[in-house]
Amino acid sequence: MKLIDREKYLNRLINLKDTPDIKVITGVRRSGKSKLMEQYIMWLKENGSEPNIISIDLTSLKFETLKEYHALNNYIEEKYDTKKDNYIFIDEVQMCEQFELAINSLHSTGNYDIYVSGSNAFLLSSDLATLFTGRTYEIEVFPFSFSEYLEYYKISNIQIAFDRYMKDGGMAGSYFYKEQEERFKYLADIFDTLIVRDIRQKYKIRNTLLMDKISEFMMDNISNLTSTRKIAETLTKNLDKINHKTVGSYLDYLCNAFAFYKVRRYDIRGKKYLTSSEKYYLSDHAFRYAKLGTRNLDYGRVIENIVALELMRRGYEIYVGVLYKKEVDFVAAKQNEKIYIQVADDISNDETFAREVDSLLKIKDAYPKILIARTRHEQYQFDGVQVIDIAEWLNS
Repeated sequence: MKLIDREKYLNRLINLKDTPDIKVITGVRRSGKSKLMEQYIMWLKENGSEPNIISIDLTSLKFETLKEYHALNNYIEEKYDTKKDNYIFIDEVQMCEQFELAINSLHSTGNYDIYVSGSNAFLLSSDLATLFTGRTYEIEVFPFSFSEYLEYYKISNIQIAFDRYMKDGGMAGSYFYKEQEERFKYLADIFDTLIVRDIRQKYKIRNTLLMDKISEFMMDNISNLTSTRKIAETLTKNLDKINHKTVGSYLDYLCNAFAFYKVRRYDIRGKKYLTSSEKYYLSDHAFRYAKLGTRNLDYGRVIENIVALELMRRGYEIYVGVLYKKEVDFVAAKQNEKIYIQVADDISNDETFAREVDSLLKIKDAYPKILIARTRHEQYQFDGVQVIDIAEWLNS
Protein backbone atom coordinates (compact mmCIF):
# COMPACT_ATOMS: atom_id res chain seq x y z
CA MET A 1 0.00 0.00 0.00
CA LYS A 2 1.16 3.51 -0.76
CA LEU A 3 2.60 5.40 2.21
CA ILE A 4 2.92 9.10 2.93
CA ASP A 5 4.99 10.76 5.63
CA ARG A 6 2.73 11.88 8.44
CA GLU A 7 4.95 14.83 9.21
CA LYS A 8 2.93 16.24 12.12
CA TYR A 9 3.21 13.03 14.12
CA LEU A 10 6.73 12.26 12.95
CA ASN A 11 7.94 15.71 14.03
CA ARG A 12 6.38 15.22 17.47
CA LEU A 13 8.34 12.00 17.90
CA ILE A 14 11.52 13.65 16.64
CA ASN A 15 11.08 16.46 19.17
CA LEU A 16 10.65 13.89 21.95
CA LYS A 17 13.79 11.96 20.96
CA ASP A 18 16.02 11.08 23.93
CA THR A 19 13.66 12.58 26.51
CA PRO A 20 13.25 10.42 29.64
CA ASP A 21 9.51 9.94 28.99
CA ILE A 22 7.95 6.63 27.99
CA LYS A 23 6.36 7.54 24.67
CA VAL A 24 2.93 5.92 24.26
CA ILE A 25 1.33 6.00 20.79
CA THR A 26 -2.46 5.73 20.93
CA GLY A 27 -5.38 6.06 18.53
CA VAL A 28 -8.20 4.05 17.05
CA ARG A 29 -7.30 0.63 15.64
CA ARG A 30 -5.72 0.78 12.13
CA SER A 31 -5.17 4.53 12.28
CA GLY A 32 -1.48 4.14 11.41
CA LYS A 33 0.32 3.75 14.74
CA SER A 34 2.55 0.90 13.55
CA LYS A 35 3.44 2.64 10.28
CA LEU A 36 4.31 5.79 12.23
CA MET A 37 6.79 3.85 14.36
CA GLU A 38 8.29 2.32 11.21
CA GLN A 39 8.75 5.79 9.68
CA TYR A 40 10.35 7.07 12.88
CA ILE A 41 12.74 4.11 13.00
CA MET A 42 13.72 4.85 9.40
CA TRP A 43 14.30 8.51 10.35
CA LEU A 44 16.53 7.48 13.28
CA LYS A 45 18.62 5.26 11.04
CA GLU A 46 19.03 8.02 8.46
CA ASN A 47 19.72 10.82 10.95
CA GLY A 48 21.61 9.15 13.81
CA SER A 49 25.07 7.70 14.40
CA GLU A 50 24.12 4.05 13.87
CA PRO A 51 21.55 3.77 16.68
CA ASN A 52 20.75 0.40 18.23
CA ILE A 53 17.09 -0.20 17.36
CA ILE A 54 15.30 -2.94 19.33
CA SER A 55 11.99 -3.33 17.52
CA ILE A 56 9.36 -5.88 18.60
CA ASP A 57 5.99 -6.58 16.97
CA LEU A 58 4.07 -8.85 19.32
CA THR A 59 1.58 -9.78 16.58
CA SER A 60 4.40 -11.57 14.75
CA LEU A 61 5.15 -15.24 15.45
CA LYS A 62 8.80 -14.23 15.44
CA PHE A 63 8.24 -12.70 18.88
CA GLU A 64 5.75 -15.26 20.22
CA THR A 65 8.06 -16.20 23.11
CA LEU A 66 8.17 -12.59 24.35
CA LYS A 67 4.53 -12.52 25.52
CA GLU A 68 5.74 -13.06 29.09
CA TYR A 69 7.26 -10.05 30.78
CA HIS A 70 10.46 -11.74 32.05
CA ALA A 71 11.18 -13.02 28.54
CA LEU A 72 10.49 -9.57 27.06
CA ASN A 73 12.80 -7.89 29.55
CA ASN A 74 15.60 -10.43 29.06
CA TYR A 75 15.40 -10.24 25.25
CA ILE A 76 15.80 -6.46 25.31
CA GLU A 77 18.60 -6.50 27.88
CA GLU A 78 20.50 -9.00 25.72
CA LYS A 79 20.16 -6.63 22.74
CA TYR A 80 21.54 -3.65 24.68
CA ASP A 81 24.66 -2.09 23.13
CA THR A 82 26.87 -0.09 25.50
CA LYS A 83 28.51 1.77 22.60
CA LYS A 84 25.32 3.08 20.96
CA ASP A 85 22.13 4.97 21.69
CA ASN A 86 19.48 2.34 22.41
CA TYR A 87 15.85 2.69 21.29
CA ILE A 88 13.02 0.29 22.17
CA PHE A 89 9.91 -0.01 19.99
CA ILE A 90 7.15 -2.41 21.04
CA ASP A 91 4.01 -2.71 18.92
CA GLU A 92 0.83 -4.20 20.44
CA VAL A 93 2.52 -4.18 23.84
CA GLN A 94 -0.65 -5.36 25.62
CA MET A 95 -0.12 -8.84 24.13
CA CYS A 96 2.61 -9.35 26.73
CA GLU A 97 0.97 -10.13 30.06
CA GLN A 98 2.07 -7.64 32.74
CA PHE A 99 4.07 -5.73 30.13
CA GLU A 100 4.25 -2.74 32.46
CA LEU A 101 6.63 -4.60 34.81
CA ALA A 102 9.14 -5.06 32.00
CA ILE A 103 8.74 -1.50 30.70
CA ASN A 104 9.17 0.01 34.17
CA SER A 105 12.26 -2.10 34.86
CA LEU A 106 13.86 -1.14 31.54
CA HIS A 107 12.96 2.52 32.00
CA SER A 108 14.50 2.61 35.48
CA THR A 109 17.93 1.77 34.04
CA GLY A 110 18.00 5.01 32.03
CA ASN A 111 19.61 3.08 29.18
CA TYR A 112 16.76 3.19 26.68
CA ASP A 113 14.54 5.60 24.81
CA ILE A 114 11.21 3.74 24.94
CA TYR A 115 8.24 3.82 22.52
CA VAL A 116 5.18 1.57 22.81
CA SER A 117 1.84 1.27 21.07
CA GLY A 118 -1.09 -1.03 21.59
CA SER A 119 -4.80 -1.65 21.77
CA ASN A 120 -6.43 1.34 23.39
CA ALA A 121 -8.83 -0.74 25.46
CA PHE A 122 -5.75 -2.11 27.23
CA LEU A 123 -3.60 1.02 27.15
CA LEU A 124 -5.97 3.71 28.37
CA SER A 125 -4.89 7.33 28.77
CA SER A 126 -6.40 7.33 32.25
CA ASP A 127 -4.32 4.30 33.24
CA LEU A 128 -0.90 5.40 31.99
CA ALA A 129 0.18 7.04 35.25
CA THR A 130 -0.80 3.87 37.13
CA LEU A 131 0.78 1.45 34.66
CA PHE A 132 4.10 3.18 34.32
CA THR A 133 6.18 4.52 37.21
CA GLY A 134 8.09 6.84 34.86
CA ARG A 135 6.63 9.90 33.16
CA THR A 136 4.65 9.11 30.03
CA TYR A 137 3.97 11.22 26.96
CA GLU A 138 0.98 10.28 24.83
CA ILE A 139 0.90 10.83 21.08
CA GLU A 140 -2.61 10.28 19.74
CA VAL A 141 -2.79 9.26 16.09
CA PHE A 142 -5.97 10.04 14.17
CA PRO A 143 -7.13 8.62 10.82
CA PHE A 144 -6.04 10.56 7.73
CA SER A 145 -7.05 14.20 7.66
CA PHE A 146 -8.44 15.71 4.47
CA SER A 147 -5.07 17.30 3.68
CA GLU A 148 -3.39 13.88 4.06
CA TYR A 149 -6.09 12.40 1.80
CA LEU A 150 -5.22 15.04 -0.80
CA GLU A 151 -1.54 14.19 -0.51
CA TYR A 152 -2.26 10.47 -0.83
CA TYR A 153 -4.40 10.74 -3.98
CA LYS A 154 -2.76 13.84 -5.51
CA ILE A 155 -6.15 15.36 -6.38
CA SER A 156 -5.87 18.96 -7.56
CA ASN A 157 -9.58 19.88 -7.34
CA ILE A 158 -10.27 19.98 -3.60
CA GLN A 159 -14.06 20.16 -4.05
CA ILE A 160 -14.08 16.88 -5.96
CA ALA A 161 -11.67 15.47 -3.37
CA PHE A 162 -13.92 16.48 -0.50
CA ASP A 163 -16.90 14.76 -2.10
CA ARG A 164 -14.83 11.57 -2.18
CA TYR A 165 -13.45 12.08 1.34
CA MET A 166 -17.01 12.36 2.67
CA LYS A 167 -17.54 8.75 1.62
CA ASP A 168 -14.02 7.31 1.95
CA GLY A 169 -13.09 8.72 5.34
CA GLY A 170 -9.58 8.67 6.75
CA MET A 171 -8.86 4.97 7.42
CA ALA A 172 -6.08 4.58 4.88
CA GLY A 173 -6.21 0.78 4.88
CA SER A 174 -9.54 0.97 3.06
CA TYR A 175 -7.95 2.91 0.17
CA PHE A 176 -6.35 -0.31 -1.06
CA TYR A 177 -9.77 -1.57 -2.18
CA LYS A 178 -11.09 -0.25 -5.49
CA GLU A 179 -14.81 -0.86 -4.95
CA GLN A 180 -16.74 1.18 -2.38
CA GLU A 181 -18.54 -1.95 -1.18
CA GLU A 182 -15.22 -3.62 -0.39
CA ARG A 183 -14.01 -0.49 1.40
CA PHE A 184 -17.08 -0.47 3.59
CA LYS A 185 -16.63 -4.17 4.35
CA TYR A 186 -13.05 -3.48 5.45
CA LEU A 187 -14.19 -0.62 7.68
CA ALA A 188 -17.03 -2.65 9.20
CA ASP A 189 -14.58 -5.44 10.00
CA ILE A 190 -12.21 -2.98 11.68
CA PHE A 191 -14.99 -1.54 13.83
CA ASP A 192 -16.31 -4.98 14.75
CA THR A 193 -12.81 -6.10 15.71
CA LEU A 194 -12.47 -3.05 17.92
CA ILE A 195 -15.76 -3.88 19.62
CA VAL A 196 -15.42 -7.65 19.76
CA ARG A 197 -11.75 -8.24 20.45
CA ASP A 198 -10.78 -5.15 22.39
CA ILE A 199 -13.74 -3.86 24.36
CA ARG A 200 -15.52 -7.15 25.04
CA GLN A 201 -12.27 -8.84 26.01
CA LYS A 202 -11.14 -6.01 28.27
CA TYR A 203 -14.42 -5.52 30.11
CA LYS A 204 -15.76 -9.09 29.86
CA ILE A 205 -19.03 -7.88 28.35
CA ARG A 206 -21.77 -10.50 28.27
CA ASN A 207 -24.58 -8.49 26.70
CA THR A 208 -23.00 -8.18 23.28
CA LEU A 209 -26.32 -7.32 21.63
CA LEU A 210 -26.68 -4.23 23.83
CA MET A 211 -23.15 -3.08 22.99
CA ASP A 212 -23.92 -3.41 19.28
CA LYS A 213 -27.21 -1.52 19.65
CA ILE A 214 -25.55 1.33 21.57
CA SER A 215 -22.72 1.71 19.05
CA GLU A 216 -25.21 1.75 16.15
CA PHE A 217 -27.40 4.28 17.96
CA MET A 218 -24.37 6.51 18.51
CA MET A 219 -23.35 6.27 14.85
CA ASP A 220 -26.87 7.18 13.78
CA ASN A 221 -26.83 10.19 16.12
CA ILE A 222 -23.38 11.67 15.65
CA SER A 223 -23.36 15.43 16.26
CA ASN A 224 -26.71 15.25 18.10
CA LEU A 225 -27.11 16.14 21.75
CA THR A 226 -27.83 13.00 23.69
CA SER A 227 -27.73 11.48 27.16
CA THR A 228 -27.53 8.04 28.70
CA ARG A 229 -31.17 8.29 29.77
CA LYS A 230 -32.29 9.15 26.25
CA ILE A 231 -30.35 6.21 24.81
CA ALA A 232 -31.75 3.84 27.44
CA GLU A 233 -35.31 5.03 26.79
CA THR A 234 -34.91 4.68 23.02
CA LEU A 235 -33.41 1.19 23.15
CA THR A 236 -35.91 -0.01 25.75
CA LYS A 237 -38.63 0.34 23.12
CA ASN A 238 -37.06 -2.54 21.20
CA LEU A 239 -35.25 -4.52 23.91
CA ASP A 240 -35.67 -5.44 27.54
CA LYS A 241 -35.53 -2.61 30.05
CA ILE A 242 -32.08 -1.04 30.06
CA ASN A 243 -30.47 0.80 32.97
CA HIS A 244 -29.02 4.18 31.99
CA LYS A 245 -25.98 3.49 34.21
CA THR A 246 -25.18 0.43 32.10
CA VAL A 247 -25.49 2.57 28.98
CA GLY A 248 -23.10 5.09 30.56
CA SER A 249 -20.53 2.37 31.25
CA TYR A 250 -20.74 1.06 27.69
CA LEU A 251 -20.31 4.58 26.31
CA ASP A 252 -17.20 4.99 28.44
CA TYR A 253 -15.81 1.75 27.02
CA LEU A 254 -16.44 2.96 23.46
CA CYS A 255 -14.72 6.27 24.16
CA ASN A 256 -11.79 4.56 25.92
CA ALA A 257 -11.17 2.57 22.74
CA PHE A 258 -11.29 5.77 20.63
CA ALA A 259 -14.41 4.59 18.81
CA PHE A 260 -16.15 7.81 19.84
CA TYR A 261 -15.19 11.13 21.42
CA LYS A 262 -17.42 12.76 24.02
CA VAL A 263 -17.75 16.56 23.91
CA ARG A 264 -19.27 18.40 26.85
CA ARG A 265 -21.53 21.45 26.74
CA TYR A 266 -20.22 24.83 27.94
CA ASP A 267 -22.27 27.83 29.04
CA ILE A 268 -20.50 30.70 27.26
CA ARG A 269 -22.13 33.43 29.33
CA GLY A 270 -21.95 31.66 32.69
CA LYS A 271 -18.51 30.19 31.93
CA LYS A 272 -19.34 26.75 33.31
CA TYR A 273 -19.80 23.22 32.05
CA LEU A 274 -23.28 21.74 31.71
CA THR A 275 -23.97 18.12 32.57
CA SER A 276 -27.46 17.49 31.17
CA SER A 277 -26.32 16.08 27.81
CA GLU A 278 -23.30 15.76 25.52
CA LYS A 279 -22.39 15.23 21.90
CA TYR A 280 -20.49 12.23 20.61
CA TYR A 281 -18.34 12.16 17.49
CA LEU A 282 -17.19 9.08 15.61
CA SER A 283 -13.44 8.47 15.25
CA ASP A 284 -13.91 8.28 11.49
CA HIS A 285 -17.14 9.25 9.77
CA ALA A 286 -16.84 6.44 7.19
CA PHE A 287 -17.50 3.88 9.93
CA ARG A 288 -21.08 5.19 9.92
CA TYR A 289 -21.58 4.37 6.25
CA ALA A 290 -19.86 1.02 6.62
CA LYS A 291 -22.07 -0.10 9.52
CA LEU A 292 -25.38 1.62 8.78
CA GLY A 293 -25.28 2.10 5.03
CA THR A 294 -25.98 5.40 3.33
CA ARG A 295 -29.57 5.67 4.53
CA ASN A 296 -30.78 8.86 6.15
CA LEU A 297 -27.80 10.84 4.94
CA ASP A 298 -27.37 14.09 6.84
CA TYR A 299 -24.35 15.81 5.35
CA GLY A 300 -24.46 18.61 7.91
CA ARG A 301 -23.91 16.20 10.80
CA VAL A 302 -21.16 14.33 8.94
CA ILE A 303 -19.40 17.62 8.17
CA GLU A 304 -19.68 18.57 11.84
CA ASN A 305 -18.06 15.23 12.76
CA ILE A 306 -15.22 15.94 10.30
CA VAL A 307 -14.66 19.40 11.81
CA ALA A 308 -14.64 18.00 15.35
CA LEU A 309 -11.91 15.48 14.50
CA GLU A 310 -9.88 18.11 12.64
CA LEU A 311 -9.97 20.47 15.61
CA MET A 312 -8.70 17.66 17.84
CA ARG A 313 -5.95 16.89 15.32
CA ARG A 314 -4.89 20.53 15.54
CA GLY A 315 -4.60 20.28 19.32
CA TYR A 316 -7.76 22.10 20.39
CA GLU A 317 -9.95 21.20 23.32
CA ILE A 318 -13.52 21.42 22.09
CA TYR A 319 -16.86 22.03 23.77
CA VAL A 320 -20.43 22.57 22.62
CA GLY A 321 -21.24 26.22 23.29
CA VAL A 322 -24.57 27.30 24.80
CA LEU A 323 -25.69 30.95 24.85
CA TYR A 324 -29.22 32.25 25.48
CA LYS A 325 -30.68 28.81 24.69
CA LYS A 326 -28.86 28.81 21.36
CA GLU A 327 -26.12 26.37 20.48
CA VAL A 328 -22.69 27.06 19.02
CA ASP A 329 -21.31 23.87 17.55
CA PHE A 330 -17.79 24.33 18.91
CA VAL A 331 -15.90 26.41 21.39
CA ALA A 332 -12.30 25.49 20.50
CA ALA A 333 -9.57 26.42 22.97
CA LYS A 334 -5.79 26.04 22.94
CA GLN A 335 -3.59 27.91 25.47
CA ASN A 336 -4.65 31.59 25.10
CA GLU A 337 -6.47 30.97 21.83
CA LYS A 338 -10.24 30.56 21.53
CA ILE A 339 -12.47 30.21 18.46
CA TYR A 340 -16.25 29.96 18.13
CA ILE A 341 -17.31 27.75 15.24
CA GLN A 342 -20.64 27.00 13.62
CA VAL A 343 -20.85 24.20 11.03
CA ALA A 344 -23.40 23.67 8.26
CA ASP A 345 -23.83 21.98 4.91
CA ASP A 346 -25.76 24.30 2.59
CA ILE A 347 -26.14 27.97 3.60
CA SER A 348 -27.27 29.27 0.21
CA ASN A 349 -30.78 29.80 1.60
CA ASP A 350 -31.06 33.17 3.38
CA GLU A 351 -33.10 31.73 6.24
CA THR A 352 -30.61 28.93 6.84
CA PHE A 353 -27.68 31.34 6.72
CA ALA A 354 -29.36 33.70 9.20
CA ARG A 355 -30.06 30.83 11.61
CA GLU A 356 -26.51 29.53 11.48
CA VAL A 357 -24.81 32.90 11.89
CA ASP A 358 -27.18 34.22 14.56
CA SER A 359 -25.64 32.17 17.39
CA LEU A 360 -22.20 33.57 16.58
CA LEU A 361 -23.38 37.17 16.35
CA LYS A 362 -24.84 36.98 19.87
CA ILE A 363 -21.36 36.34 21.32
CA LYS A 364 -19.95 39.74 22.24
CA ASP A 365 -16.31 38.97 23.10
CA ALA A 366 -13.47 39.58 20.67
CA TYR A 367 -12.47 36.00 19.94
CA PRO A 368 -12.72 34.87 16.28
CA LYS A 369 -16.05 33.54 15.04
CA ILE A 370 -16.21 31.20 12.05
CA LEU A 371 -19.00 29.67 10.01
CA ILE A 372 -17.75 26.59 8.14
CA ALA A 373 -19.96 25.27 5.33
CA ARG A 374 -19.95 23.89 1.80
CA THR A 375 -19.88 27.30 0.15
CA ARG A 376 -17.51 26.31 -2.69
CA HIS A 377 -16.48 29.98 -2.71
CA GLU A 378 -13.60 32.04 -1.39
CA GLN A 379 -13.63 33.08 2.25
CA TYR A 380 -15.61 36.23 3.14
CA GLN A 381 -16.88 38.07 6.22
CA PHE A 382 -20.37 38.84 7.47
CA ASP A 383 -20.57 41.28 10.40
CA GLY A 384 -17.22 40.05 11.69
CA VAL A 385 -17.98 36.35 11.17
CA GLN A 386 -15.60 34.58 8.81
CA VAL A 387 -17.47 32.34 6.36
CA ILE A 388 -15.18 29.58 5.07
CA ASP A 389 -15.68 26.67 2.70
CA ILE A 390 -15.17 23.36 4.52
CA ALA A 391 -12.70 21.94 1.98
CA GLU A 392 -10.63 25.15 2.03
CA TRP A 393 -10.62 25.21 5.86
CA LEU A 394 -9.56 21.57 6.14
CA ASN A 395 -6.72 22.18 3.71
CA SER A 396 -5.52 25.39 5.38
